[in-house]
Amino acid sequence: GDFSGQLLAYLSLGPIFIIVGFVTLIIFKRELHTISFLGGLAFNEGVNWLIKNVIREPRPCEEAHSAVTTKYGMPSSHSQFMWFFSVYSFLFLYLRMHQTNNARFLDLLWRHVLSICLVTVALLVSYSRVYLLYHTWSQVLYGGVAGSIMAIAWFAFTQEILTPLFPRIAAWPISEFFLIRDTSLIPNILWFEYTVTRAEARNRQRKLGTKLQ
Repeated sequence: GDFSGQLLAYLSLGPIFIIVGFVTLIIFKRELHTISFLGGLAFNEGVNWLIKNVIREPRPCEEAHSAVTTKYGMPSSHSQFMWFFSVYSFLFLYLRMHQTNNARFLDLLWRHVLSICLVTVALLVSYSRVYLLYHTWSQVLYGGVAGSIMAIAWFAFTQEILTPLFPRIAAWPISEFFLIRDTSLIPNILWFEYTVTRAEARNRQRKLGTKLQ
């Protein structure tokens, strides 16, 4: 009968939905930066597991959640995951995607709104772990700090080390076979795909109209 608890329990499934979304996006887009983002999330999870097994701080109510995969709670993996995802996405929105059209106000507006939504979801998921007695406030706080630091470090690593290698990786025979592509030189991939698709649709429509005449 605890509606708030049920809602927060569903919100705590956010990491699962994000992973499914990433896998789906990679299957259909096959873009190297997206693959790198998912790799960063996986590495972040590995670091979380390592820290937990080094510190070995128990959860606040171990007997209340017998189905959890690990008895250690410091730092919170959900909090670390969500703050990695949110901070990395924030950096991507403001540093990777640049203005490419004249709708400056709308371009900034949707970025601000999306950033607020990302932070809100990260806060709610973090809070849910305390509310549902999976973690203490300190475990959630340190998870958020660790995830944020990892996100900044991985974004810098991707931008400075991996991105210059993406064109070479995209040219590998195996990358061409699996249609893996590099869009790192395109400032705003959403705007680019929109304009290219619209131009191609108009071109095909003109050709179709010529054939029918």
